[in-house]
Amino acid sequence: MAVGIPGALEREREYRAAPACATVPVAASGCRWEQEFTVRKAALNRGKRGKPPEAQLLLPSGKQWDVTFPQTEPVVSEMAPGDKVVGVIWHGQVVEVQDADGRRQQTSAGPVGRPEDRFGGTLACLSFGVMGLAGGLWALFARGNRRHTKAASVVRWHGVGMGATAILTLWARAANDWPMWAITAIWGTIALLLLASTVAFSLAALRGDFEDDAPAAPTTAPPPAPPRP
Repeated sequence: MAVGIPGALEREREYRAAPACATVPVAASGCRWEQEFTVRKAALNRGKRGKPPEAQLLLPSGKQWDVTFPQTEPVVSEMAPGDKVVGVIWHGQVVEVQDADGRRQQTSAGPVGRPEDRFGGTLACLSFGVMGLAGGLWALFARGNRRHTKAASVVRWHGVGMGATAILTLWARAANDWPMWAITAIWGTIALLLLASTVAFSLAALRGDFEDDAPAAPTTAPPPAPPRP
């Protein structure tokens, strides 16, 4: 994901700078052409694992274009057979669809937002992976030591929290159309707090603060007293 960020940025810049086509392109072109389509079929594919939302669009000539989408909102969920939509064609692919109400949605081929997606995914994978690896190795080499094992578990669970925070930040950015630097600002602040929490709870585990020092309650009843003579 990290390696693909520069290429995704370049592709998005190229798309935003692409001029409108003067005439209908007869071959894949770097200019943008807006083409009206009629919706033949739309499927949200909710509950179908690994199958994205998809739609079949028809040109006035009757030629069919199959497109997929990364999510259902805001356009695909409202599509119905017979609806008119405008598709943006760029490099021979439909990269964006606009409905009659002016709502726009990127298709799976759309370049807008891809750098942010890759950056957020990189943060999520790296933070969870590094913390999980550190906690796993700590537990492996401290086998048999309850306090160190507990501290290693604290590190691993905080890694889960950091990865989840990166994913939630990515969703929030996409929903609000924030710039990519917002991911770093929001996730970085929360990550620092989680790191401080990791250190504090790990030290507490090493001190034994999470251990119960109270004597265990007897599990069997005491033997009866011998009868008096």
